[in-house]
Amino acid sequence: MSTEYKKLTLKKYPRLPGRKTPEARYWRKFKSPILIKEYASVTAVHFSQAAPYDFAVTSSTRVQIYSSKTHSVKKTISRFKDVASSGSIRADGKLVVAGDATGLVQLFDINSRAILRTMRGHTHPVHTTKFSPNNTHILSTSDDKTVRIWDIPTETAVSVFANHEVRPSFYSIKHTNTDYVRAGLVSTDNPHLVLSGSYDQTVKLWDLRSNTCAMNMNHGAPIEDVSMFPGGGVVVSAGGPTLKIWDLLSGGRLMNSLSNHQKTITSLCFDGSYSRLLTGSLDQHVKVYNVQDYKVVHSVKYPAPVLSVALSPDDTHLVAGMTGGLLSIRQRQVRATEIATRQVEEDYIQGGTYKYFVRGQNNVGAQDDFKVESKRKKRLQNYDRFLRGFQYGNALDVVLRTNQPAIITVSLFQELIHRDGLRQALSGRDDISLEPIVQFLVTHVNNPKYTNLLIDVANVVIDMYSPVLGQSQFIDELFHRLCDKVKQEINFQKELVKVVGALEMVFAKSGGGGSAAAAAAAVGGSVIGSPNVGVGQAEIR
Repeated sequence: MSTEYKKLTLKKYPRLPGRKTPEARYWRKFKSPILIKEYASVTAVHFSQAAPYDFAVTSSTRVQIYSSKTHSVKKTISRFKDVASSGSIRADGKLVVAGDATGLVQLFDINSRAILRTMRGHTHPVHTTKFSPNNTHILSTSDDKTVRIWDIPTETAVSVFANHEVRPSFYSIKHTNTDYVRAGLVSTDNPHLVLSGSYDQTVKLWDLRSNTCAMNMNHGAPIEDVSMFPGGGVVVSAGGPTLKIWDLLSGGRLMNSLSNHQKTITSLCFDGSYSRLLTGSLDQHVKVYNVQDYKVVHSVKYPAPVLSVALSPDDTHLVAGMTGGLLSIRQRQVRATEIATRQVEEDYIQGGTYKYFVRGQNNVGAQDDFKVESKRKKRLQNYDRFLRGFQYGNALDVVLRTNQPAIITVSLFQELIHRDGLRQALSGRDDISLEPIVQFLVTHVNNPKYTNLLIDVANVVIDMYSPVLGQSQFIDELFHRLCDKVKQEINFQKELVKVVGALEMVFAKSGGGGSAAAAAAAVGGSVIGSPNVGVGQAEIR
């Protein structure tokens, strides 16, 4: 038989669901929101893919480039004849494209703010402008019901060859139902595929090589924004308060439909790893979805309806644009360990470097390798040391004196009962040393998790110290409070027994076979056995 001391076993109770999940703690690190007032509603926010990840903010007749380090405006582009829309930064961070309400699509140098190209062809306001992954083409969508792909060097729409015929010098894709086209993008994996969303409630996938609609998906509401996962196999569309996920590899099959917002969803974006999807809505919320099961893992409340939301590629800045001109910038402080881990993943180990010579230090050996085990000495808590020395009174004193969690004190009471040492731990006390014990009983005796055990402890305390009651006014007051608490609990249990009886009659008459015990558990509380209640009541009286 082993002679090694066994540490105190803490009692385990069911944990109540809490909001402090690891996911919530992560998103709450986006602290210290900065609110900036623009002249008009912020309709678009777009981050540069190149460090230091500055972002473009579109509001009224201008596009402003904000610094991600100082959160101040670096450049202001205001050379628009009407309201600007969808300012986007190219992947290399050198060019900016934006449309306006006159139908123009303009290309700017981000440093000099000079107009480099002006694309004319849209006859109605332009709502979406984005760079193609090859950086030489621009996508634009407009209220003239067209989606266009522009060639930057020639300032013209791309020519298309189909059916062995040369199309006109401009190339446009018309939605079959004539309505505004408010969303679009070019696939990052295949620049020949274009996705668009229209107010005709359809999401269409276009193939530029054949100038045809390859796929058509009916969202059921006017489309406000669309997005695509890496690989181009899954598409996300937002229309009304509904978010829908489509599987392109299965011919546009609807995979999931989510409706967690109360009002129209206006904007979509992914985090840097494409493991989280963020949605902004007119209900003043930004919600975060886990793309594994599409469940909402976090929600952020804003002071005004959200029109645009964006997350930086390094997941350190969360920016939201709202109606009324409000711009919210939240920043997450990155730990040095996280930066180091990301750097290790990005850096390639070259021969002759320090990393090359220390590589493999974290290698895990094979299963049949011989391993020399080191035995660590167990560190005991103070109450465990006293329990090991059979000093039960000191163990109880140290737990109560150091304000340990209630579960530890309850577990200690249980251990003392098993060792038949409860009376030894409670005996020989004056009013000063007895006060913490009675105070603990008064505080926790009506907790359903501890009631059965603490009533037994209260019976022992009352049996031991009832002959000396009246010598200390403070102790007498605590005993009266304990008596009132136990009486309240007894009355509550009696009422609960009545409810159980009534439910039993209902279930018996309905023939549903329901369990009144389960119903009692749902009401809240546990019925204490009548022997314990009777003893406790008799002793306190």
